[in-house]
Amino acid sequence: MANKNLIDLDAMSKKQLDMLIKKAKKIMENPADYRHACDGKILATLFYEPSTRTQMSFQTAMLKLGGRTIGFDNPLNSSVSKGESLKDTITIVGGYADIIAMRHPVEGSAMAASMYAGVPFINCGDGGHLHPTQTLADLLTISREKGHFDNLTVGFCGDLKFGRTVHSLIEALARYNNVRFVLISPEELKLPSYVKNDVIKAINLEYIQTTDLEKVMPELDVLYMTRVQKERFFNEEDYLRLKDSYILTLDKLENAKPDLSILHPLPRVNEISVAVDKDPRACYFKQVLNGKYMRMALILKLLEVEV
Repeated sequence: MANKNLIDLDAMSKKQLDMLIKKAKKIMENPADYRHACDGKILATLFYEPSTRTQMSFQTAMLKLGGRTIGFDNPLNSSVSKGESLKDTITIVGGYADIIAMRHPVEGSAMAASMYAGVPFINCGDGGHLHPTQTLADLLTISREKGHFDNLTVGFCGDLKFGRTVHSLIEALARYNNVRFVLISPEELKLPSYVKNDVIKAINLEYIQTTDLEKVMPELDVLYMTRVQKERFFNEEDYLRLKDSYILTLDKLENAKPDLSILHPLPRVNEISVAVDKDPRACYFKQVLNGKYMRMALILKLLEVEV
């Protein structure tokens, strides 16, 4: 993490990731030990895009650490609606808060904002680019379910083009030994070449691309489902044509490994049948709770609070 900011996980070493996961597990085991860790500290959550889990997860994380929160979840309710620039908003909020968490629809906005924050800054998603704190939740979930990251075959299914959570998780998992990726998507929503070339091919990781989920299902240790993101499409026709490309049902899990872990960053639309929720391999609701603990660990790390 450069300059006490988290913009992209590429600034974190494998050792730092492992230490953050270890810290989150300690918080889960002994939450009472951390109730006053951030007494007197303020977190600002600035969400220029709608969010339920990420924003509330950060707010809950700070409250559980004894701190307080300020911010907005709709830029129309802030001076942004009057034309205030991102630079000015961040500069001002940096004077109110001890740490800032921001989501913004424009790629690269997190890096730009961090230059003016004056306090630790966390990227909660910038357009279709990256979503590093969701990846931290994903990593803790995989660690708790599988016990390790090495030698896993991880399938990503759905919108791999605009799925910022996919891009971030691939980047993180690429640090571990003998990880294999299975990329499942319609041709129009394939993984961007910059992720494939700069991350997967750059270190000669094994991967395959396919449009057939059921064919590769028996190979997978982890299945990461994603929704087709309507808000990233330029026209509704393309969205309607692609939105139901993959729907995970119990029938499609018949040939899956008994210890498969099914993840989803949520929100779910209809790409996972509600019947799958009762399957013991479904981990996406646990994934949400894991995110809270990882964000607690991250806040402590960036504020340099030792407990």
